[in-house]
Amino acid sequence: MDIALIVLLLLVGIALLLVEVFLIPGFGIAGVSGFACLAGSVVYAYCYMGAFAGNIVLGVAVVLCAIAVYVFLKSKALDRMALKTDIESKVDLLKDTNVQAGDKGVSVSRLAPMGKVRVGETEFEAKSRGEFLDPDTEVEVLKVEGNVLVVKSV
Repeated sequence: MDIALIVLLLLVGIALLLVEVFLIPGFGIAGVSGFACLAGSVVYAYCYMGAFAGNIVLGVAVVLCAIAVYVFLKSKALDRMALKTDIESKVDLLKDTNVQAGDKGVSVSRLAPMGKVRVGETEFEAKSRGEFLDPDTEVEVLKVEGNVLVVKSV
């Protein structure tokens, strides 16, 4: 009966620790309960079966915890829980548009120094050369840098 109780406490303790480490984030009831079960099995062995049995149970508890973590990591269970998507989208660059240096437009929002401008019928992200421009200010495109227009007030 004593050995069965010790084995049961060891198995429940290891199971609760695995649940705490790999399934439930943070430090909570499952982790505390797992440590309590493991400690309870070792204390029970020391108190009711002697020091030699207590040392054996302590060693078995440590080895079983290490084996359980190793087996769980090798079982690919974490791979099924992990996010495996790749980002395949790209930033919409302005190379496909017909906006060029010298084009005129109107600021839609305040450029301080970044904001929105409308050139033709299309709105673009724009930045000024350090100056602050109010909405509805006429601007001229100086150059196209990646996905941002560099503008100045006219």
